[in-house]
Amino acid sequence: MLLWACVLFALVRLPTLSRALHVTDTITSGGDNTRSGYQIYHNLDPAVVGSSQFGIIWRKKLLGNYNGWTEQIYAQALVYTPDPTGKQFVYVASQMNMIYKIDAITGDILLSRNLHIPFLVAELDGCNDISYCIGSTATGVIDPETDTWFLTTKTYRDQSGVEKGKLNGRYFIHAIDVHTLGEKPNFPINLEGLIASNNPIRMFQGGIHHQRPALMQSGPYIYAGFASHCVHDNFTGWVIGWHGQTGEIVAKFATQGGPENKKGGGIWMSGGGLASDGPGRMFFGTGNGHASQLDKIPVPGRQPPTALEEAVVHMAILDDGSLKVVDFFMPWEKTQLDGADKDLGTSGIALLDPAVFSTPTVRRIGCIAGKSGKLYFLNLDDLGGYQMGKNKKDAVLQVVELKNSVFATAGSYPGGADEGAYVYVNVVQHETVVFKFSIGPAGEPVFTQVAETLEKTAYVLGVGHGTSTSLQNRPGTGLYWVSDIQGLNLRVYNAVPVGGRLQLVKGLNIPGQVKFSRPSFGNGRVYLTTSNGYLIMVGSPVNPPLSCTGPTEFGEVTVGSEAIQSVSCQAKITIEITAVTVRLQDDFMLSSGPLFPLRLVKGENVTFNVVFRPKLPGPLSDDIQIWTMNSLPNYANATTAALRGIGRSLNPILFISPNTVSFPGIITGANPEGTQRSFVLYNQGESELLITDYDLSVISENGPWLPKGTLEAGPYAFSPLPTVIPPRGSATIVLKFNPTENGNYGAYLLLKSNGGNRFLTVVGTSGGYPRAKLEFGNDDGWVEFKKDDPGFVFDFGPVYQQKTKTLSLRLTNAGSADASILGVTISKPPIGAELVIGARNGIDLGEGTQLLPGQSATALLFCSVPKSQVNVDEYTAFATWTLNVDDPDFGKQELQFKCSAVAEQQGPLNPLTGQGRYRYTGCFKSSNPDRQMDVRLYGSNNLTNGMCMQDCFAHKRNYRFAGTQYHRECWCDMELPNLKVSDVDCNFDCSGDGTQICGGNGYFGGGSYISLFVDSERSNGSVSTTAAIPTSTSTKTVETMSPTINPGNPQFGYAGCFAEPTSGGRALPTLWSSDNMTVNACLERCAGLNYAGLEYGRECWCGTAIRPQATQRPHAECDILCAKNETEYCGARRRLGLYTKQLSQQTTTMSSNTTGFLTTSTVAFSTIDNTNSETTPTSSTTPAPSETEINVHPGTLGYTFAGCFQEPLSAHILSDGPFENLSLTLPRCIEICSSSGHTFAGVEGGMNCWCGSELGSDVNQTTIDECNIPCGGDQGHSCGGNLRLLLYQRSVGKSYPK
Repeated sequence: MLLWACVLFALVRLPTLSRALHVTDTITSGGDNTRSGYQIYHNLDPAVVGSSQFGIIWRKKLLGNYNGWTEQIYAQALVYTPDPTGKQFVYVASQMNMIYKIDAITGDILLSRNLHIPFLVAELDGCNDISYCIGSTATGVIDPETDTWFLTTKTYRDQSGVEKGKLNGRYFIHAIDVHTLGEKPNFPINLEGLIASNNPIRMFQGGIHHQRPALMQSGPYIYAGFASHCVHDNFTGWVIGWHGQTGEIVAKFATQGGPENKKGGGIWMSGGGLASDGPGRMFFGTGNGHASQLDKIPVPGRQPPTALEEAVVHMAILDDGSLKVVDFFMPWEKTQLDGADKDLGTSGIALLDPAVFSTPTVRRIGCIAGKSGKLYFLNLDDLGGYQMGKNKKDAVLQVVELKNSVFATAGSYPGGADEGAYVYVNVVQHETVVFKFSIGPAGEPVFTQVAETLEKTAYVLGVGHGTSTSLQNRPGTGLYWVSDIQGLNLRVYNAVPVGGRLQLVKGLNIPGQVKFSRPSFGNGRVYLTTSNGYLIMVGSPVNPPLSCTGPTEFGEVTVGSEAIQSVSCQAKITIEITAVTVRLQDDFMLSSGPLFPLRLVKGENVTFNVVFRPKLPGPLSDDIQIWTMNSLPNYANATTAALRGIGRSLNPILFISPNTVSFPGIITGANPEGTQRSFVLYNQGESELLITDYDLSVISENGPWLPKGTLEAGPYAFSPLPTVIPPRGSATIVLKFNPTENGNYGAYLLLKSNGGNRFLTVVGTSGGYPRAKLEFGNDDGWVEFKKDDPGFVFDFGPVYQQKTKTLSLRLTNAGSADASILGVTISKPPIGAELVIGARNGIDLGEGTQLLPGQSATALLFCSVPKSQVNVDEYTAFATWTLNVDDPDFGKQELQFKCSAVAEQQGPLNPLTGQGRYRYTGCFKSSNPDRQMDVRLYGSNNLTNGMCMQDCFAHKRNYRFAGTQYHRECWCDMELPNLKVSDVDCNFDCSGDGTQICGGNGYFGGGSYISLFVDSERSNGSVSTTAAIPTSTSTKTVETMSPTINPGNPQFGYAGCFAEPTSGGRALPTLWSSDNMTVNACLERCAGLNYAGLEYGRECWCGTAIRPQATQRPHAECDILCAKNETEYCGARRRLGLYTKQLSQQTTTMSSNTTGFLTTSTVAFSTIDNTNSETTPTSSTTPAPSETEINVHPGTLGYTFAGCFQEPLSAHILSDGPFENLSLTLPRCIEICSSSGHTFAGVEGGMNCWCGSELGSDVNQTTIDECNIPCGGDQGHSCGGNLRLLLYQRSVGKSYPK
């Protein structure tokens, strides 16, 4: 039973089935779309593989030669039998864009063709993972339905080789005829300029992208994954799909789907393929990225982000070939992995055989490992999301820490109960480790490390993907194969470990073995590709010691007669023949030959006579095996010669096909005309066949017989039988089954002829209609579907935000014991990432599901409520599943599902409704331009929104509005802020509850936003109302230490609160910012200058003069607490808490009148009383000293100064950046931009470097004196100003605007 289940799974995993596809073919990476590497039909016997006969049979040097370089083959060879003759070929694509059709047995190159010139590695800015050139890197796929080989190539727009450069790089899709290597109609396809369907700001550029993962076919569609080279340029991942015949692009999916101009999420998987375990499903892993949308906020898998970085992604393949994200998993430490460049997607995901690797609780399991050295076992129907486990860790089946990184897809061996089921992981620089599958006490899957290899993988990256074989799943025949770039390049192990070790069966040296590879299998043969231009075939015999004529053809021989042919062999080396045998000895046998043992020297001949005596008509074959002994290595101990002949019969021979006809599961009375089948009577002889008589019984082959001449046997009726069939002729007989009662029926036909007697057996079952019973499992048990109730809905009940509830849909064949099979004829479950309600997968209860009477099948549905703020209104989500079965009373149904999406209610509650009294009213800008909420109640590392609402409500002023900000701050007010923004701008988690939102810094960063709640009983959130008396009896007191204004130190005294100028730059020119800011820290920083100012809690500004446009404001407007000391104030947004030196300590040099700064110290100390009264500054006539002179750097590396430009408020002049560096210098910024190939470089604010190849649309030049902030690492040169960009341009390209 297990064998049959595995055979069925293997068939399902193939892209498609065709008469041309031979079971020993390999038409996609790893043998099938699951990429788990287990293959059972390649006739690789461990006894042969482990013998001395098994070794390298031939090494074929390929023909490519571009610039004198050696050809390289990174794509896995494909093995295919396109001809009905059974001749097998190997198809190879190289990095020189050469393609080959090679004889699988001899290694002869039959056809070759160059598709394009290759792309030069020299264009890739030092990325040399592949030497010399890039062409066809990914493993293609062959469609046996159309005999088409699909592959991708990288090249240039200009095929003359004149125009090079990254911008001229192009990627093409090819559809190659496997017979001729010609291009199929509608191909090739140029991918340049494709715009992602899920993100209009993403455009495909062939010069920067690299197609490494193996291609995948699903139905008529082909899919390819893309990343970049060495994480250079824009390494955003892509999945592009196309129709295999029309060439229509059906999928253009970018893994960066948000508006961020960030890179990441590349799909490369070390060449592992896009994976699928059934129709409509696709899985892949991605690399690191920089969008980091899910920083420390848990997200369920059914609510995937638009930036799919460091993720395992499950996509639905829709009927039109387009793709939709369904589910995802992202490691909890994703941000840390990004920072360390530890991609999850350095290996492919292996989808394990569900016939073996499954439990009562988890039906489908996959595994993936990456650079972090962690191995993840995943529930393929519920990947796990981000930080959804306990303590915000991973919600996966199991995580295993390995000794090092993994760059290879895991292998698997789904052995039976006696052997066990195993997963193999090739760890870089360490032993291959083996995990055994078992089922835990709670029905959970468990993978236990039970063994490892004695040998270690290569010290450098390159060990290949896991692959295993067996002889049609027979126990004891499992082998695990490893290709590697160091040591024994091909290692073969017994798949079942013994004593904690994998036992090495065979090790071979394969010079130039390519990295990240996988063996390709044919019929008893193994094919490997190399980086030095060779295709290598490994098998047995290694090298036969005899060269024999053959195959020996005997022609047509009459049954009962015989023919004799001679088989001649010549010794290739000196040998001793010990025996000669015929393998089967049914129709061929030895008739004469020499006596053995027989010694032959090199060049001597020996002849054997073989007799062909056919027992049956038709094509017949066998092998003669000559057993030898020799003293030379690399020669086999046996030579095989093929024998062929055709048997003919002068007499007629009756043959029936099939000899059993069955009618399973017929519905009694459903078809008044009955159900028909047919069988064929053949005459295999050379003379006329006469049907002389027949007998028919409904009891047994021995009768009793029905009356002569009858052609009806119970419910069976035969069409008239022939009396004569000509030589080599046939006759088709129609058989009808039309029962009137339920039951099991048999019939037995005995045909008598002059060509022998033959039996035909007929079996049939008839029963009533199946009856479909559909139920939904909810909290109250199973609820049965009522098809006659048009308003019937399956109800999940309430589900809280950020939670997922999973329930079961169960279909049962509730018919009688003799009812027919219940089949699912239509099944369209809800699938898609945007759904609140959906099916776990599109497989369970899918079309084609069959249930015997009393049998049930279930599918899991989820209600996954998206993250929302607390205290929002409940809403109801709906979904529909279209279902039909072959119960005639069931009919096509649109099954309705609903769940109530409930947000958590916090703070003071309404006693009647249980809802929070304070309702979430939106995300608001915290300063516009002034601080929008007046009272900062406190900061707390335990802050939640409910805590803040309760405390604003219980305050003696009974505030109408409560707001949370910066993770930990609670603010209150009586009036509504004036600028509401999108909810995505509030993106900080609350310090006391990571599932809640407490303000944010904006979707693109750099802003300040507050999450706002309004007392619904006193305000509708849009107008101010008169304060109301609290109705709560709460007497909670909020104890906070009142902040004060720091009066200064012996050098500096407090001068007041000043508003920044509205134009012309900042009040003070030099900025230092720190999360550890205090007043004293700023005063020490500015000790050498006359003025110090604090702003926005963490900014310190210094200068020897202050701009006259700075105007004094009330002390109360400088109300933001210092980042490091919350007992003192550090200014506010565009409000400067100003400190000036004692007059005797000021410097004496006058500043230039052209700087726009005051030329004398116009601000003196104020008297501080910590009240809100305004203070008027007094004047001083003492001259203000001059600051250090700031010069403009002329530029370097071909970049020249272009001017000082005003940054627009809505965007930036340059798009790539900022690259922040407190020690920034202008040459360092230019070096950064030059290494990325950008035309423009710019510095801003003393520490920000920006790059770009185009300027923004809103660009305005201003005077050079506004770029007055010195570089953090070079105080003598300008690095821009406040919202002022000091711009430099490379000498070629578009000129800057004037």
